[in-house]
Amino acid sequence: MPTPSRLRAASLTTLATATATALTLSALLAGCGDGSREDEDLASQKLDWKDCPAPSEAEGGGAAPSPLPDGDEWQCATMKAPRDWDAPKDDTIDLALIRAEASGEADRRIGSLVFNFGGPGGSGVTTLPAFGQDYATLRTRYDLVSFDPRGVGRSAPVKCLDDDQLDTYFQQDATPDDAAERTELVDDTEEFNTACEKHSKQILPHVRTTDAARDMDLMRQVLGDDKLHYFGISYGTELGGVYAHLFPKKVGRAVFDAVVDPTRTPEQSSLAQAQGFQLALDNFAEDCVSKAEDCPVGNSAQDVKDRIARLLKDLDREPVPGVFPRELTQTAATGGIAQALYSKDFWEYLTDGLEQAYNGDGRLLMRLSDALNGRNENGAYSNINAANVAISCADDKPRYDPAYVERKLPEFRKASALFGDYLAWSMLGCTDWPVTGAADHPDVSAPGAPPILVIGNTGDPATPYEGAGRMAEALGERVGVQLTYRGQGHGAYDSKNKCVQDAVHGYLLDGKVPAAGTVCS
Repeated sequence: MPTPSRLRAASLTTLATATATALTLSALLAGCGDGSREDEDLASQKLDWKDCPAPSEAEGGGAAPSPLPDGDEWQCATMKAPRDWDAPKDDTIDLALIRAEASGEADRRIGSLVFNFGGPGGSGVTTLPAFGQDYATLRTRYDLVSFDPRGVGRSAPVKCLDDDQLDTYFQQDATPDDAAERTELVDDTEEFNTACEKHSKQILPHVRTTDAARDMDLMRQVLGDDKLHYFGISYGTELGGVYAHLFPKKVGRAVFDAVVDPTRTPEQSSLAQAQGFQLALDNFAEDCVSKAEDCPVGNSAQDVKDRIARLLKDLDREPVPGVFPRELTQTAATGGIAQALYSKDFWEYLTDGLEQAYNGDGRLLMRLSDALNGRNENGAYSNINAANVAISCADDKPRYDPAYVERKLPEFRKASALFGDYLAWSMLGCTDWPVTGAADHPDVSAPGAPPILVIGNTGDPATPYEGAGRMAEALGERVGVQLTYRGQGHGAYDSKNKCVQDAVHGYLLDGKVPAAGTVCS
């Protein structure tokens, strides 16, 4: 499994990791209110911006961010926030921030534009520089700012298993076929959750999305902004919606892209993802066989999918060599396929990976699976998986047991023959979690907030298109303004579609709200 929770965890953070992987592969081959509750001393703290260090292991490792195309350097700082927002004068934690100062004229600067790229569990400190050039237009009037949310990266990171243990954990059979395999999956999940409690007991109760939203309002004040201007992607849309609910009068110009459906329970979200990834797989198969050259992984769209299904069954019986000394298992292959479906740009890697796996070489699919799990080429894992589980389980009230999952398997299999079992069994991730979940789903109602641009992509596998409409409706009348992008992949702005980007730029830079119901293709 990519995480014991849901595949909606993956986002641009995952794509950033996978982009690095692809380059390597090429080389080789709770509470409402309009005001914040933080202590006045924390609101008046001054940030000490300095050159950014190399990412920590929990952030994924690697080199310090390269300068921007114009030669400007990324700057990093640490902000203090209450560990427990219900007792804000007690202990504090450090939150890691990164920024690129606005490139345009000073008198044209609007303020800071805060990004959250999703997860939950993604490091904004590493992701923003990876995609910084994509936001050059927005940088003309904003300081681009992102952060590691609490529990993530360098911000009081959740710790569970070590690298060797995670290698073993991700080799488990995540789609059990018999009682023994079910028992092993339950035991592995319990071992993971117990390790999280052992190593991160102090932070686990304080990583809810409501806590991160309060951190963002403190960040707004420390950055010197009267309003929070915000760009949320994937889970970042849920975080933005919760912020708007808690602080509607403090919302500035905000864009939600690759939108999480705030009305669904974890089970409903997993089922929708099964449908979404199946749709993306269907689109991949159609695209492959429609090209002028022969599709190397099937003679028809159905043949492509049938061959993938046979591959996964074969791998369940007998894995093939992967990234030494690990083998490509059925679970790893499924994760690798899911990773490649996040972006149409990755479909060529999926084609190559499948072709190689059919010939007994599982390295490319395993590299893609590793990217989904936060594992770099040196064998070190970021803490995206641990943080994802901790935040999801602190947020989500429902707890599912094996008997319940088994009853739901027919429904999930109907949604997707390939991903149904995979996503159904992932619902066990919060079973016996040491922290009680907050709610069935987040509250994002934001009466009194200004317009929020909500962008849905009709081909999005991880956050299916229907969620955008439900988010817009849940935000409230005259708050949620929906724009539709008829495309493929997770998100719309990063597709470089001119219509989408013009709409985003018009709103964030000039305050021009697109007409509700605008469609881009």
